[in-house]
Amino acid sequence: MTNKEKYAQVFVETFEVEPNVLDENFVYQCIPAWDSLGHMSMVAALEDTFDIVMDTEDIIDFSSYTVGMEKLKKYGVEF
Repeated sequence: MTNKEKYAQVFVETFEVEPNVLDENFVYQCIPAWDSLGHMSMVAALEDTFDIVMDTEDIIDFSSYTVGMEKLKKYGVEF
């Protein structure tokens, strides 16, 4: 499984969405499940999946599916 597939899988499992909705329009609070609690669940799953620890600033700035990929590159995750 590629890193992009792993990344998408976290969103699919955390927010219970279909992979085809994951694009630049999938942003924080675009669905009820992506609230503050869902956000932290997603971050925890990403940290576990990629064996990283994200900085608080990056967690706060993680505002969309596409922005998240840019944030993870900082931690050595290549897509």
